Amino acid sequence: MASIAAALCVGAGLGHVATARSASSVQESTLFDWNSISASKTEVGQYRQLMRAPTATLDELEIHVTTLNPGLSSHPPHKHANEELVILSSGKLEAMSNGKTQVLGPGSVIFNASNQMHSVRNVGDEPATYHVINWASPGSMKKAKEKTAPAGSPAASPKP
Repeated sequence: MASIAAALCVGAGLGHVATARSASSVQESTLFDWNSISASKTEVGQYRQLMRAPTATLDELEIHVTTLNPGLSSHPPHKHANEELVILSSGKLEAMSNGKTQVLGPGSVIFNASNQMHSVRNVGDEPATYHVINWASPGSMKKAKEKTAPAGSPAASPKP
């Protein structure tokens, strides 16, 4: 009986360690001060990475801010499995989302659904700055890795 109780205590203790470890690996509440976020120059403007981490409810939450120079696109039209929001802070963007194109100004929001073509291009005379929020729903990153893994690789094999 004593050995069973000891085993239960050890198991419970290990469970608490595992819970603490998983809880500490997720993004905690954070304040992002614009003046303390360094900008990296890109070929089309500037880029500020705010975060890219798992959260309590998502496999990954990624937030960045792009400043796009006049007349330029961030990249060619593309699509991806994750959904994203683009929030225009300043400037003027021509946005293409799932075949529809529209010119948008400050305060506009773009929702890009999963696997639908989208792109943005700065059509103004000033730089355009926008916030991008991407998220990966639980299990979606694992599914994407399995789809792209070569046949026979560990990532392509189903887990027991």
